[in-house]
Amino acid sequence: MKLYCLSGHPTLPCNVLKFKSTTIMLDCGLDTTSVLNFLPLPLVHSPRLSKLPGWSAKDGTLNLEKRELLDLSTIDVILISNYHCMMALPYITENTGFTGTVYATEPTLQIGRLLMEELVKFMERVPKAQSATSWKKKEIQRLLPGPLKDATDVWTWKRSYGMQEVNSALSKVQLVGYSQKVELFGAVQISPLSSGYSLGSSNWIIQSHHEKVSYVSGSSLLTTHPQVVSKRPIPLWSHPDAHSMTIRAGGNVLVPCYSSGVIYDLLECLYQFIDSANLGTTPFYFISPVANSSLEFSQIFAEWLCHNKQSKVYLPEPPFPHAELIQSNKLKHYPSIHGDFSSDFRQPCVVFTGHPSLRFGDVVHFMELWGKSSLNTIIFTEPDFSYLDALAPYQPLAMKCVYCPIDTRLNFHQVSKLLKEVQPVHVVCPEQYTQPPLTQSHRSDLMLELQPPPMAYRRCSVLSLPFRRRYERVYILPEIANSLVPSEIKPGISVATVSAMLHSKDNKHTLLSVPKPPPAPPTKKRKRVMEEPPVGQAPKPLLSGAVPLEAFLALLQKNGIMEVKVEETAEGHILHLQAEDTLIQLEEDGTHIVCDNNEPLRTTLRDLVLRFLQKI
Repeated sequence: MKLYCLSGHPTLPCNVLKFKSTTIMLDCGLDTTSVLNFLPLPLVHSPRLSKLPGWSAKDGTLNLEKRELLDLSTIDVILISNYHCMMALPYITENTGFTGTVYATEPTLQIGRLLMEELVKFMERVPKAQSATSWKKKEIQRLLPGPLKDATDVWTWKRSYGMQEVNSALSKVQLVGYSQKVELFGAVQISPLSSGYSLGSSNWIIQSHHEKVSYVSGSSLLTTHPQVVSKRPIPLWSHPDAHSMTIRAGGNVLVPCYSSGVIYDLLECLYQFIDSANLGTTPFYFISPVANSSLEFSQIFAEWLCHNKQSKVYLPEPPFPHAELIQSNKLKHYPSIHGDFSSDFRQPCVVFTGHPSLRFGDVVHFMELWGKSSLNTIIFTEPDFSYLDALAPYQPLAMKCVYCPIDTRLNFHQVSKLLKEVQPVHVVCPEQYTQPPLTQSHRSDLMLELQPPPMAYRRCSVLSLPFRRRYERVYILPEIANSLVPSEIKPGISVATVSAMLHSKDNKHTLLSVPKPPPAPPTKKRKRVMEEPPVGQAPKPLLSGAVPLEAFLALLQKNGIMEVKVEETAEGHILHLQAEDTLIQLEEDGTHIVCDNNEPLRTTLRDLVLRFLQKI
């Protein structure tokens, strides 16, 4: 069994597992943190951004996972854990020769489609006066300022895909439900289980008849909106004071976020707090090309929600309060800042929009609009982007900044506790989880400390997992089973010999009856006996048991063999018959008779040994 690591981002994995002649890709996350190396893409021309020194690249490049470790056309199956881990799917399935199947839950597919569509529209609506690609050449890249100068494999960075690639990639997805078992070529069986991280998020069980692999991706024990795996409720966020203080002072609040996921809980949590602070008239704006679809999907996937929100559906009530906020015009959603938003917009307000990197999307316009006033506040909630790097192109910045990352995934303490309960034979994890962060080398609590230590992998590494296949399931026909005659070799253990033909197809093995030779066709002339079809010989019987030393010596003396020298070895005993110049090796798993040029004696000794053994 081998594991190929194609991604260097631990929360946006892309690994390939080769297991029982099946090649399985585990997630295909897209690391968009590389866009922090570029200038923002404003919706309208920005004189300030255009005058910034340095290299200006507007080709919307994204950092794709490493693909050269293996041929992507050999991948049989792709398992998707959540919609954040499928953003690179068009790069994997299109123009690579991929002919396999992608498995995901329905919410993962639908919300993943929305996120891809949003990314495509963000890129397509930005004016592209010029395109820059020459900087990827090594002789030019080394002249660039950091961090571009130090970036590795920039030639693998790809332009953003289009809707044609998105639709083609998603057409290869086959929907599965929680605990549904799917067989892959008769070799292994896969099954998704709720991970509690997001709507439809899954951990995957990959197993054969005698081996099991558990793939644990983004998982959460928090009580938020998805189906939970938790045992105790933990509050989502307890620091919304920055909102009320800003709004009371007449300022605006900007929340860069994704169009699905934590935003559902943020809308609920923040509005409850704003309302309790007597600021309920403050408008909330959700701006995204897929804002309307995202809010609607969150209301129709009731079976994928936690129990509390499921129960509201049967009242009937909408599971999320943002439906009521939309009806009362307290929450308004728009596809962009153009059109109706321009006429409905009033301040102070709270705006949720993307992209969290502050490099593209409607958020760039609000940064230009509100960044010069200290009355306004920007609140970062996405943990995957450095807020200092995200704000760098907008400096000097007068607006206040609050960094409050909301990461609902398991922490190191929870993972360690979970592994102690499950007690897996082997643990494999990203290298980043086996050592403290470089900036906090003293924080041993920010790493996994397990015994035995986990196997660590890094980007572009290939691990040979210590997973040895020892057994295989074989089916037997009823007529063959009826012909078996078991013999008890130990109390409670019986064995039987079988003569059959092994038939293997689609990784399923069956014992079939040995076909009888066809009868010879009648002829006028008698054929020789040698020309008749051969008759299958009966198999030699198997021997079971042990040869006791004292009883065997007594039997040798009874048959006239007196001079026997016994030597004890690590494997058993060696008997030297001095007069006959013969050696007999008595071992746990076999008996050997060394006798030169004396076939009658060898045959006699063999028959004496067989008296102590049982034929099967």
